Amino acid sequence: MKLALAGFIAIAAFFLLTEHRAHLFGILPYLLLLLCPLLHFFMHGRHGGHGVGHSGATEKTEKHDH
Repeated sequence: MKLALAGFIAIAAFFLLTEHRAHLFGILPYLLLLLCPLLHFFMHGRHGGHGVGHSGATEKTEKHDH
């Protein structure tokens, strides 16, 4: 049953890609422009934003100097 569903999805994806290739490639520049702010938002979320993550680095270096 799962193999039949996977086959159906693969065939449907193939026909969607081949029939709508022009539409997909036409929207690609807009997807890249949308990706820039999303990556900026998510990548800065890991270190706490601008200037916030730097205070922890100075404390660690001060501990190692003593």
